[in-house]
Amino acid sequence: MFSIYVVLGLTASLDLKVEQMDVKITFLHNELEKEIYMKQLEGFEAKGKENYVCRLRKSLYDLKQALRQ
Repeated sequence: MFSIYVVLGLTASLDLKVEQMDVKITFLHNELEKEIYMKQLEGFEAKGKENYVCRLRKSLYDLKQALRQ
């Protein structure tokens, strides 16, 4: 925690800008290298296609591959 105070103190004393970014969504922007399929989510099934599966194009949080992308 002390290092954050030092960085913020330096930026204030040197009149620099501090920017914030959200890294929680980084997993959602990665393209998948392998084909991964999942069941349709409950409540989001397409009518007449309830037994179909969806091919993922982007990574999701709970995928094992998400950290490696």
